[in-house]
Amino acid sequence: MKNLFVGNLSFQTTEGDLRNMFATFGQVSRVHIATDRETGQARGFAFVEMANDAEATKAMTDLNGKEVNGRALRVNEATPRPERGAPGAGGRPSFNRSSSGPGAGRSGPGAGRNGPPRGNSGGGNRGGGGQSRDRFSNEDYREAPRQPREPRW
Repeated sequence: MKNLFVGNLSFQTTEGDLRNMFATFGQVSRVHIATDRETGQARGFAFVEMANDAEATKAMTDLNGKEVNGRALRVNEATPRPERGAPGAGGRPSFNRSSSGPGAGRSGPGAGRNGPPRGNSGGGNRGGGGQSRDRFSNEDYREAPRQPREPRW
C-alpha cells in the first residue's frame, strides 16, 4: 500500500478524474482531494492511495510532469505529516524557535521559554545567598500593580 501526493492540480479536477487516471496503472484504494475548510474549494493537491507498491511507482514515474487541464502534475510519494503543537494552542508562535538554546529538548511547564528557570531562584531578602539579580521571584513584584490579562481568543 503506497500513498502518493499529487500536486499542481487544476481546481476543476475531480476525484473521479484522478481515480480514472491512476486506475490505468492498478487498483486505487482511496482518493482524497484537499479542500479549503471555509470555502470548500479544492486547494490544488490530492492524495491517491494505491494497493500495490509496484503499480504506484509506475504511476508516479509516468504521471509526474504530465499535463492535465493545462497544468503539469507533480506526483511523488507522500511523506508523513510533521508533528504539530498540542490541541488548543491556538496557533500562537513559540518564543524559542531554534532547536538549540534554553528550553531545547525540555517538555512540561516552562518548556521552550526564554529566561531564567522557574522554582526557588532566590531574589528578595529570602536567603538567596550569593545569587545574582538576573533571577527574580514574586517578591520583586509585590508593590507593582497587577497587569490586566489579555483575552484568550
